[in-house]
Amino acid sequence: MNALSRLRAGELAGARRLDLSCGLEEFPREIFDLADSLEVLDLSGNALSTLPDDLHRLHRLRILFCSANRFTVLPEAIGRCPQLDMVAFKANRIRTVAEAALPQRLRWLILTDNEIESLPAALGRRTRLQKLMLAGNRLTALPAELANCRALELLRISANRLEALPDWLHALPRLSWLAFAGNPFDEAPEAEALSSTALPAIDWSRLVLKRKLGEGASGVIHEAEWRRDDGETQTVAVKLFKGAVTSDGWPHSEMTACLAAGAHPNLITVLGTVRGHPERTDGLVLERVDSRFVNLAGPPSFESCTRDVYAEDARWSARTAARLAFGIASAAAQLHARGILHGDLYAHNILWDRQGAAFLGDFGAASFLPRAAGTQARTLAATEARAFGCLLEELLARIDAPARTGLDACAPLSRLMTRCLDEDPAARPAFDEIASILARTVDTIDD
Repeated sequence: MNALSRLRAGELAGARRLDLSCGLEEFPREIFDLADSLEVLDLSGNALSTLPDDLHRLHRLRILFCSANRFTVLPEAIGRCPQLDMVAFKANRIRTVAEAALPQRLRWLILTDNEIESLPAALGRRTRLQKLMLAGNRLTALPAELANCRALELLRISANRLEALPDWLHALPRLSWLAFAGNPFDEAPEAEALSSTALPAIDWSRLVLKRKLGEGASGVIHEAEWRRDDGETQTVAVKLFKGAVTSDGWPHSEMTACLAAGAHPNLITVLGTVRGHPERTDGLVLERVDSRFVNLAGPPSFESCTRDVYAEDARWSARTAARLAFGIASAAAQLHARGILHGDLYAHNILWDRQGAAFLGDFGAASFLPRAAGTQARTLAATEARAFGCLLEELLARIDAPARTGLDACAPLSRLMTRCLDEDPAARPAFDEIASILARTVDTIDD
């Protein structure tokens, strides 16, 4: 019996979460039977175009997913839901977002892959907003009132029609994860980066795909065997891009950033591009990372919103934390020197070997820093310094060391964290300084 049948049979009384994906064209009224318990409602993957005006009867509802439906207007009914703080309407046909559709407690808004040309000024009055995802729309500007959203930490505005970034964006005190590639103002730096990159094209016929290693929003990664021109066979990883806009932006922007990043001990080496795929799919051939490397953490949860989720037993020494932090800072310094903002510097995008060796991966949110505007590039880079401060904070919280020794060893990391988290972006250190500090710190810490 599927979830809808169970709902109509009264078998879901007291449920806190309900997932319905069964071709719905109308909102099932039986959902209101769960009004006193329901907190998470996922109606993604249906054929809905409206929600009932009395949706606010779901007075405990905190999270609403309505992605991949047929909405053309963000329903005003959601704005009257008293506890609603996470709203996702990705991949609909939404053109209109009215002030009345914005819940007062809004903290996380996903409107990726729609047809939105403008947003209401009232969005700037939702001052709890931490995460705003708008990639793949038709925005030509952002409301100036968003400058009031001083809690905003993650912003995705890639693949729109913006001619410039607003000046107030650089002053947001908590902004840490920013993606803006695929807008008119970022096309020239991206094209320049691509034209200056020289890597071999690897013919598809020389690649034999094996098991799938992973899948993200932008593509699928397979282990593969590469029959090289010298007759040797090399085990590699092949990432095949999906082509559609993702929550971060266009896959071609990710591909360009990967190619432009260059060789670095803490970046996964790109061996070449895929040529001659039978479906003309873009792809990259990457160095196969040893299986001992695993993700440092999991992505944010509904509750943590912008902060990664670590395993309960995640612990390490101060030296291991410093070594890992140095490697990532060194990689980020190279990216910035090459005009690339990673945009997603998170523990869940770091592979590590539990000894401190690490790779910074996933360039899906990468953007190209404006080369002509030095001050703007520096302030944009400062957002990434805050992301690094969050990473340091998480590493420090999990250091396993005797109390006295731990305090002494952690002091330089703690001071650096404080600087990176400064609410004045101009006061944060650049990554070349961060890496230099961490290089000295590693040498002074004993395990």
